Amino acid sequence: MGVVIESFVWEPTSTVFVFFLISTFLSIFLLPYFAKNRTFGTFDHTVSSSFARFQRWFLAIYTLSSVMEGIWLVYGESELASYGVSKESMVFYLCVGFSTSLVLGPLLGLLSDLIGQKRICLLYCLLHLVVGVWKRITMSPSAWFANVCFSLAGLIHSFGFETWLVVEHEKQSQRNDSLNETFWLMTFLESASLIGGQVLANWLADESVQSGIALSATASLFLSVVAIICIFRTAKEPLKTLPLRDYSAAFYAYVLGDKRIWFLGTAQACLQFSTAVFWILWAPTLVADGREVNLGLLYPCFLGSRMLGSTVFPWLMSGQSLLRLEDCLVYIYAILGFVFSIVAYDYQEISTLVVLFCLFHGFAGLVLPLLARLRTMYVPNELRGGMISLSQVPANAAILFCLIQRGYSDKIENSTMMALSAVSLFTASGCIYLLRRWGKSPHQDWHKL
Repeated sequence: MGVVIESFVWEPTSTVFVFFLISTFLSIFLLPYFAKNRTFGTFDHTVSSSFARFQRWFLAIYTLSSVMEGIWLVYGESELASYGVSKESMVFYLCVGFSTSLVLGPLLGLLSDLIGQKRICLLYCLLHLVVGVWKRITMSPSAWFANVCFSLAGLIHSFGFETWLVVEHEKQSQRNDSLNETFWLMTFLESASLIGGQVLANWLADESVQSGIALSATASLFLSVVAIICIFRTAKEPLKTLPLRDYSAAFYAYVLGDKRIWFLGTAQACLQFSTAVFWILWAPTLVADGREVNLGLLYPCFLGSRMLGSTVFPWLMSGQSLLRLEDCLVYIYAILGFVFSIVAYDYQEISTLVVLFCLFHGFAGLVLPLLARLRTMYVPNELRGGMISLSQVPANAAILFCLIQRGYSDKIENSTMMALSAVSLFTASGCIYLLRRWGKSPHQDWHKL
């Protein structure tokens, strides 16, 4: 008589989702009551009607753009596998995407500062519109074309919307309180929108991947058109008058010539590199040694952690913390480095890995608005797009190097990539420490060029 071995598929319990939901709810709605007795309260400031109107439109546009990102993140490898694309070809398409970001990234940042952030955000929507039309008409993988467009769109998403926000904020001479609130709301809504995009894509996929891709392309088309209409509904943006020569001189003086910007840019690049390594390796790490895991339920867990982490930011800014922003980042980066060190060191149980990955995303959700706040302190708004895109160059180069060494030559292991991520996070902690020792920037004296 044969022995029947029952397979066990690991998946998070419903208690985990309830925990994230209740914790996030309490963190948001208890803040006003605890901040009222402080000198600063995130929700107790007045905002002009014009900026409040822009803020609502901006957050709606940013949410739509994040949903578009989330729709296509669901497919990835499964889309290519449905067309019979080999693993080597998938690695090649990833390399094409990161090579595009490496080469064209700084140019897009420069273009954003010269022509205006509103126009570069329109380009983001147009890229998603083009990919949606292409996938809907051709019904072929077109992986290289889609990867190039998505890479360019991802670059714009990382700096275009944030720069548009701070420029409009400065133009209307608003208090920093409203800007801080919008920073954490961007991280919060982006994470929620990525979950919403996953739900929408899975619902549209039904039984066939090809039909799901076609319906997702239609949904992306619709969302991109709505986002374009919303962008046009915002206030008109005047054409930039700063000549390229003056921009280059200012960029060299205030970005390339300032060591504090180098420290800040390195910290940003290290976080981007470690995040990219995580998204490449989290699934292979969990299913190592033939373990079965319901990966679809872990994706919202990670993003729920990031949502919860982003809600800690207003607590820090409302006077609940005695630490400076730089001090918080020094400790957070060090903790993230230890998290990746544990993952890279040895085999771990699935539950332990999931807890570590949730910790990473929770702290990353706090780091993102903290870095945005530091950029406001140290980087002139007129140079912000160029600075952010330039800081992504070393991260993209490092990711491309790891993909080539791991995907083609098998010269490094997954644990080595995790260890490199840990080293980069410890390096970022050191950079923020040096930034703190360098002292505050007199940004109000030279912020306007």
